[in-house]
Amino acid sequence: MIVDDNSPDGTADAAEAIFHGTAHGSVYRRSGPRGLGCAYRDAFARALSQGYERIVQMDADLSHDPIYLPELLKASHEAGLVIGSRYVTNGGVRNWPFRRILLSRWANIYVRLITGLPVADATAGFRCWTSEALESVKITEVSAEGYAFQVTMAYRAYKAGVRIKEVPIIFTDRKRGQSKMSGHVIGESVIMPWNLRFGKN
Repeated sequence: MIVDDNSPDGTADAAEAIFHGTAHGSVYRRSGPRGLGCAYRDAFARALSQGYERIVQMDADLSHDPIYLPELLKASHEAGLVIGSRYVTNGGVRNWPFRRILLSRWANIYVRLITGLPVADATAGFRCWTSEALESVKITEVSAEGYAFQVTMAYRAYKAGVRIKEVPIIFTDRKRGQSKMSGHVIGESVIMPWNLRFGKN
């Protein structure tokens, strides 16, 4: 099942064309409020309700190269949450301006220092969950949006005793489209680690 957040770029149409005439896949088009947190909460709940054993989250603009999917799925037999990480050995970033790299690096150091989360790339959006690990997070209780959503999910998994493993990926910035980075997203990302530390999310 591919979940599309009412995207205007034709992703859902392309996926439906691929699946047409087969019983091997389906497309769920979300409606209602858009946003990263809303989309993930809805998609994760739907995947769990339909009995999927593995749930992968990734950007569909090829920033997250599908070539890494087999590695993430393989690692999920050892860990409940597998993160495609830019900041472990052999991981990296391409085509990002220096200021974005600096901001991302600082954000992950900031999260580790405040929360104690033992993850090098807590803001990463390329992940594979087992259904058991995802259920332990209690997705309906997560209110965060933006990058804070990724941090909150990883932190709640860690606190629930889920084994977390990072595998290296090369993240390549999108060639088209716009970043969802905004002042609100940055502000939430600054506050959320403190909320997590003091048990407020």
